[in-house]
Amino acid sequence: MIARLLAVLVRLFFLAVLGAGFVAVAIYNDYHAALNEPLATGGKPVTYTVEPGSNFRTVVNDLRERGWWAHPSRYFLWQVRQRGIGGKLKSGEYEIVPGMTALQLMDQLVSGRTVQHQVTLLEGWTFAQVRAGIERSDVLQQTLRGLDDAAVMDRLGHAGQHPEGRFFPDTYHVTRQTTDLDLLRRAHGRMEEVLRAAWNKRAGGLPYRNADEALIMASIVEKETGLAAERPRIAGVFVQRLKRGMKLQTDPTVIYGIGRSYDGNIRRKDLETDTPYNTYTRDGLPPTPIAMPGRDAIEAALNPADTDALYFVARGDGSHVFSRTLEEHNQAVAKYQFGPAGGKGAGERVVQ
Repeated sequence: MIARLLAVLVRLFFLAVLGAGFVAVAIYNDYHAALNEPLATGGKPVTYTVEPGSNFRTVVNDLRERGWWAHPSRYFLWQVRQRGIGGKLKSGEYEIVPGMTALQLMDQLVSGRTVQHQVTLLEGWTFAQVRAGIERSDVLQQTLRGLDDAAVMDRLGHAGQHPEGRFFPDTYHVTRQTTDLDLLRRAHGRMEEVLRAAWNKRAGGLPYRNADEALIMASIVEKETGLAAERPRIAGVFVQRLKRGMKLQTDPTVIYGIGRSYDGNIRRKDLETDTPYNTYTRDGLPPTPIAMPGRDAIEAALNPADTDALYFVARGDGSHVFSRTLEEHNQAVAKYQFGPAGGKGAGERVVQ
């Protein structure tokens, strides 16, 4: 009797073990399948944001609420513990692409490969335009609103430096957590790098005392023409005028000196009204850049074309006619019939 009872108990024990084994296998298979199953995001790319302070439990609960993960949260968390990544979650925006699995999502969330947004600073922008463009961005965190330019430069660690022309125009890739100050810091550093490299490769005999003066010239060249091929020649004209002690006589500097009251037209009284930026009334370069020059303008200012031209006048199609003498220049001005607003160019208005 006892032997028979023991046999029954042994049989039940093995059946229980066997059943538990089947259950364990089933759970393991379900666990493994869940981790390798594509997240149910509707078959299209979606952006998922991990807020600062979140953890993987927060993430998986959120995925379940969205209907992207239909399995027990513990499966997800088991894998997190197995990988030892519990403290490695990085906040930010992430793109979940069609077919991405939970395992792949985990890899992404600890990699920091967040969504990158583009913020573009355009060549020829003034610092006022740079700030306005940054404030229009719905990606950058705004921390500088209400501060004047001097305070912004102080925040950047360049107290006392005039901001005009000090930021490199380019398309910058940023995350949604990037601040406006972070972007300006990158653009400022980039301009220093580009200017330093170009200064080290400059042509000999240039009439600049330092790289800052080259940057001022580059900003003038940037505003004078949108044609990259003409920039070295434009720079060459201005370099020749500086070397000969001639006034630069360039409209963009006058416009910058007029400031916010500029209405789109330059009149004779504007050319005759002295400001620190009026190159019709003052010798040499203006005190600061007048805009953000791009790489082409910087390189043109530091490697200008070897030219004997001292004047140029706009044709009206974006290009210019270059002249060696004042007589040739006056003929070109007469031919292209520029009125009071005129085109842009050294000596174009012949204010001597």
